[in-house]
Amino acid sequence: MKQAIMTSPGVIEYNEVPVPAVGDDQIKVRMKRIGVCGSDIHVNHGKHPYTSYPVVQGHEVSAQVVEIGKNVTNVKVGDKVTIQPQVVCGKCYPCTHGMYNDCEVLKVMGFQTTGMASDYFVVDAKKALALPEDMSWDHGAMIEPLAVAVHAVRRFGDVNGKTALVLGGGPIGNLVAQTLKAMGATKVMISELSAYRLETAEKCGIKTVNPSKENLRDAIISYFGKDGADVIFECIGINPTMDQAITYARKGSDIVVVGVFGDLGTINMGFIQDHELRLIGTAMYREEDYIKAIELVGEGKIAFDPLITHHFSFDEYKKAYDVIDEEKDKAMKVIIIMDEND
Repeated sequence: MKQAIMTSPGVIEYNEVPVPAVGDDQIKVRMKRIGVCGSDIHVNHGKHPYTSYPVVQGHEVSAQVVEIGKNVTNVKVGDKVTIQPQVVCGKCYPCTHGMYNDCEVLKVMGFQTTGMASDYFVVDAKKALALPEDMSWDHGAMIEPLAVAVHAVRRFGDVNGKTALVLGGGPIGNLVAQTLKAMGATKVMISELSAYRLETAEKCGIKTVNPSKENLRDAIISYFGKDGADVIFECIGINPTMDQAITYARKGSDIVVVGVFGDLGTINMGFIQDHELRLIGTAMYREEDYIKAIELVGEGKIAFDPLITHHFSFDEYKKAYDVIDEEKDKAMKVIIIMDEND
């Protein structure tokens, strides 16, 4: 089978490698789609702090089961699936207390261990989640980032009847906003500088504000009222938006930190202490988040199509990254087509 390997930042080579044998508790899948995410882009630029080279990427996926081990019961041959990409120890405190996404020795496929950028992939069956037969391959590959959003929203708690400000209108910020609405938030607004991403959010039914053209505090009061939002989600991972979150948070309210910070965060801890703010971290997802994500899509509450901006064939993996660099904010969700027959 063909496998794409990033041998160094920005350099992708294709090798022919053997298809692994399927163990009793494993499945073999034919890869159909792979989504490119922000963390993948960091790897392409050599700026991911926890990834070394060579590395096989690919963790946002949809695939079809083509073989199962004798002990497998959760999926069958022919099923559409997506794969949870975490590799965990199962023994540390987080793993033994239902928080395996925080495993002490967590590895993620495509970063610290082999990803799924190959024609076929063999994986433990327990990592596979069956997708509805009528779900497209594109949408199946979007379940992973949606699970990120679901987990982030759940880290705050019950959002039914709550109001929320989302800082950042990229794919994750957009999906966080959509998830908030889908799970019962009464008012949700995205703050974003990119006109394209603001337009995309509006297509998804999300209220928006461009803080370069409108005073953000005024916009918050105008939309949410004088008390502001119940919760703020930081979905970019940079100091300026973290400062905005802290500055505009209502006293005694919560900030959920979703964005991945490439640089060391510097925040006003005195302000946080004095205003009794809670900073809530969120990392990846768990199986229940995938299940909820699939449920929300099935209920028609999530719009994926406005976010999918580009498709490239498996042979064009490098071109996909080049276009992302060239088009920047206009490359929202880029998808690699692994199987040209679908």
